[in-house]
Amino acid sequence: MTRRKFSREFKIEAVRLVTDRGVSVAQAARDLDVAESVLRRWMRELTAAPAAAVPGNGQMRADLAEIAALKKEVARLRAERDILKKAAAFFAREAT
Repeated sequence: MTRRKFSREFKIEAVRLVTDRGVSVAQAARDLDVAESVLRRWMRELTAAPAAAVPGNGQMRADLAEIAALKKEVARLRAERDILKKAAAFFAREAT
């Protein structure tokens, strides 16, 4: 099963159904064929940070993308460190 991706516009309109038009979260979720928890999360994100919320099309928020990039770099640096440790140990044994 593939994960569905929604555009930013779709998410904003879904939240507006609830906030502006007075449709219940449960009804809006049923009408749009999304989980209530997903719709509630979109509402929370739009309330907390309207400009950065719900990027859409499966894109990560900027802060989450930066965290992912930093985690990837940390993993690479750890691998390099481990290789250098092994090389240092090898050459130390060869020298004696």
